[in-house]
Amino acid sequence: MKFFHLSDLHIGLKLMNHDLSEDQRHIFQQIIAAAQKRQPDALVIAGDIYDKSVPSAEAVTLFDNFITELSLALPEMEIMLISGNHDNAQRVNVFRSLLCRHHLHMIGLPPTEPEEYIEKVTLSDKHGPVHFYLLPFVKPSMVKAITGTDESGSSLTYDAALHALIEREHIDSAARNVLVSHQFYLSTGKSAEEVPRADSEIVTVGNIDSVNGDVLELFDYAALGHIHQPMQLNGKECYRYCGAPLSCSVSEAGQEKSVIEVELGPKGEVITSVIPLKPLHEVRKLTGKLAEVLQAPSEDYVSITLTDEKDLDVFDMQDRLSAAFPNLLEVRRNTRLSADYEARLTPQARLSPFELCRDFLSQLEPEEEALLANIINSVQDNRDAKP
Repeated sequence: MKFFHLSDLHIGLKLMNHDLSEDQRHIFQQIIAAAQKRQPDALVIAGDIYDKSVPSAEAVTLFDNFITELSLALPEMEIMLISGNHDNAQRVNVFRSLLCRHHLHMIGLPPTEPEEYIEKVTLSDKHGPVHFYLLPFVKPSMVKAITGTDESGSSLTYDAALHALIEREHIDSAARNVLVSHQFYLSTGKSAEEVPRADSEIVTVGNIDSVNGDVLELFDYAALGHIHQPMQLNGKECYRYCGAPLSCSVSEAGQEKSVIEVELGPKGEVITSVIPLKPLHEVRKLTGKLAEVLQAPSEDYVSITLTDEKDLDVFDMQDRLSAAFPNLLEVRRNTRLSADYEARLTPQARLSPFELCRDFLSQLEPEEEALLANIINSVQDNRDAKP
């Protein structure tokens, strides 16, 4: 059994107001070409199809074209996708029962009632069945009718809710099982602070959304989404984030993007391969004096840090850089600040939204800090809820 593992398409994303539609279309064509060449039995997309919960008409059309071309290129291939935290779960869930009859499984909502279970798609090859468990992004409040509540009547933590949700499934340990999920899973024994996060990812206060990766041990392969950098969990190539297929922020500059090809042999045999993706424009960081930077013009998306110590004509500098770099993202100045000014500036620059609010309000009681954290997490969680 062979399948492609993708996630975090973020269709409709703008990179510092630069429209990435052509860049995304370029990447999708590479994915389609790779699928035609390697003939996978299935393709899974582990969440964050769109960048916003109310995508633009152009974003919807781009996604529609991608899926249509995939289906035409490989009409027998099963396409399975789930919603992520950036998606509108109800929108993704539309026509769910109808589409599954046409090799397309779009699962937007997790089970929410006791009689419901995680959507399961079963495919077969010469070694027997392969069960794909399609679990969209889950908030504990969404599944508390299934998982129950804590002693105070509140929803369980993300970790407890995900463990309870997965462990109630009747998973046949003798068969081959694949989990497709969009959550913040951590390698067992690792802390959230050890995971490199991109600026384009939503980070909760206190990393309350983290889930212990030990729950993945029930599966032969875990096709994960949410983290934009390719990453393995628990030191195993069979539990992994494939990463976003295109850089979504300057913090992802230099990352090698790819599709993961997974081959399942007999029970216990998993082989993964990395299929590189070449972007239409790289995202790069350049540092140096103005004259040095101008010697290497490029159409890539670039963030430039100038190290000139003398004053520069701002308008002339901007014009020259824009001419050399038509996809210029930003220009920073790396000048020497006085010790006193730097001492006052640097700590503030490193503060998170929670820390900024806490310092501004000052002298908060523990329960007030908890309330503030909940408010900020809610705002971050719903920041794309409006068009």
